[in-house]
Amino acid sequence: MNLRGRLEFRIATENAEFEQIHRLNYRTFVEEIPQHSPREERRLVDKFHSENTYLVALVDGALVGMLACRDRRPFSLDQKVPDLDRYLPPGRKICELRLLAIDASQRRARGGKILQGLLGLLRRHGRERGYNLAIISGTTRQLRLYRHIGFEAFGPLVGSAEAAFQPMAITLEAFQETSQSFLRGSEPVNLLPGPVSLSREVTDAFARPPESHRSEDFREVFEETRKRLCALTRAPEVGLLMGSGTLANDVVAGQISLLSAPGLVLTNGEFGGRLADQARRFGLDHQVLDVPWGQPFDLEEVRKGLAAGAKWVWAVHCETSTGVLNDLEALKELCRECGARLCLDAISSLGTVPVDLGGVFLASGSSGKALRSFAGVSMVFHHHDVRPAPERLARYLDLGYYHRQDGVPFTFLSNLVTALHTALGNVDWDRRFEEIADCSEELRRRLREHGFELLGAGARISPAVITIALPPEINSARFGDSMKASGWLLSSASEYLRRRNWVQICLMGEFRREQVLPVLDTLDRVRSRLASRAPVTF
Repeated sequence: MNLRGRLEFRIATENAEFEQIHRLNYRTFVEEIPQHSPREERRLVDKFHSENTYLVALVDGALVGMLACRDRRPFSLDQKVPDLDRYLPPGRKICELRLLAIDASQRRARGGKILQGLLGLLRRHGRERGYNLAIISGTTRQLRLYRHIGFEAFGPLVGSAEAAFQPMAITLEAFQETSQSFLRGSEPVNLLPGPVSLSREVTDAFARPPESHRSEDFREVFEETRKRLCALTRAPEVGLLMGSGTLANDVVAGQISLLSAPGLVLTNGEFGGRLADQARRFGLDHQVLDVPWGQPFDLEEVRKGLAAGAKWVWAVHCETSTGVLNDLEALKELCRECGARLCLDAISSLGTVPVDLGGVFLASGSSGKALRSFAGVSMVFHHHDVRPAPERLARYLDLGYYHRQDGVPFTFLSNLVTALHTALGNVDWDRRFEEIADCSEELRRRLREHGFELLGAGARISPAVITIALPPEINSARFGDSMKASGWLLSSASEYLRRRNWVQICLMGEFRREQVLPVLDTLDRVRSRLASRAPVTF
């Protein structure tokens, strides 16, 4: 068998793969471990085959490793261990792991890499299915390996003297903590504001062959994507751009410049400051209402700015740097009363909370955050007719030019649109908002109970952004690195977070409550470990 080919890990779906599984099953559990009787055809079909999900390792299409996962009761261990549940922690979503096997020809050369890849794939599959406890019948020949991964033995041995197995279990928390030596380099739990964790359907959609941005198929997906975005936000129109959220805000600034009127930029964090910078770069006639980070805006001060002649207001809805969720409805009402146009950065609020853009003049969004797709598609929502301004705006920043060209005046990578279209499809948004809010509330409550200081007292906070202010003796950059080493990606690398010694937990991507809540135990352990060391400055 090829020892130099590239390892590939995936869930088995093809008949040819299943046939190889039956043959590796025979070689492992008949010829090596005499659990079953020999058969002339040298293939062994597992009794739970139709219910198994097989995680497999392949080299050039040849099976070199496998692990079966199943969550339907009764388990195999139910039949071997009377009253199995009395050995297990209550309230868990359980899966049973079986048939862990690595082809003998591969073990010495790269058995460790195969096991690493299978465990990494198991972690991703388990997160998607919401498992938080796994059980296994571990062969007594490999008990040291199972214990090193984090499995704990329970109950009596099962099987026969020739093929003895030890019932074992591992919690999600233990798997995150103890299996890092196996999973180093594999995908950790992503709690970043971007790039976010994505569903398999979205990554599969992105992997499809690209199409011409002039084709009818692309046009159909493009238009349906725009309709889904408008339905989510109640905005009449949206233009899609190929670029980041910063591009969308530059396009908004360009449209504001066409008003030739004074305005007001509101800032209470990093991203409000960026809007002020973009207004300055575009030469907009504006004043800045700057309040301390983490504090809400004083609406009376906004009213004074409007009374002084401001004809437009530009603000961030969710200020990602702190988690403050500025009061959109109050700003809309205030602008309506004063006859001013409201422009909004909604990049971090779309997909996390209900966002009604009715009555908002212009609003920016991005695909790479809570819309749960790849970064690279930005958007500008509007409710008015936009016209080209060739004498005033660069072509790529001219929203009216996009509108006149039916939305696609320039090359657009179809993969990005297809992925976003998939991410927006068949979403129960009310349920998603509720899940984010419930998980956030539980995390915040437990974090406070564990003595962590959270930002945003006195302000309305986005449920998708939890900002932790660390004590001076714990360096936030080192804290983030230690969490990453333990299998958790938190937001800590941004300069504005490091300067304030903050870290953030963000619920913007694909997640399950059972997957996220175990972060608390790791936060405690990392805090205790770093607090015992001398402070480090950079």
